[in-house]
Amino acid sequence: MDYVTAAYVLIGIGFLFLIAELVLPTGGILFGLALVLQMLGVLLIFTYGDTTTGLIALGGAFVLLPLAGLAMVCIWPRTPLARSLIEKTTMDDSSVASMPGVLQLEELRGRIGRVISPLRPSGLVEFDGRRIDAMTEGMMLNVDQWVRCIDVKAGRVIVRAVEKPSLTGLEDTNFEV
Repeated sequence: MDYVTAAYVLIGIGFLFLIAELVLPTGGILFGLALVLQMLGVLLIFTYGDTTTGLIALGGAFVLLPLAGLAMVCIWPRTPLARSLIEKTTMDDSSVASMPGVLQLEELRGRIGRVISPLRPSGLVEFDGRRIDAMTEGMMLNVDQWVRCIDVKAGRVIVRAVEKPSLTGLEDTNFEV
């Protein structure tokens, strides 16, 4: 085997390593080896072949191979192998809203609570003795301010500042059994 044939073999192995890098999670090791093999192949062609062949190999290795790699990156996710490897899980608001923890948070909608850690814009709010991680609509609130739960989105309790609730309208809780 002459040096020019060996150079083409090195470039071909480099191309195979580029393909393997797309499939195997090597952290770029195969990519680095592919570049080294391709550079060695082009160097051998320039050294033992003629300049025209060297320029063609250089163009093929460093222009056509990246374009082929780009095409593979665009095409590969649509292949059956890729679809079996890549699990597509998307959680929309309806699936998040049906989770048990979120259903408990939905009960807070409309309730009044007290800020127990500064909301900048998120922090802790106490609703009926329960500490809940909440966030404001963007404003910052200090400790001991009163807030109302206005919404629960994707497991996040959204609160808005309100005036201190009046306790005069409440019924007398002392009653006889």
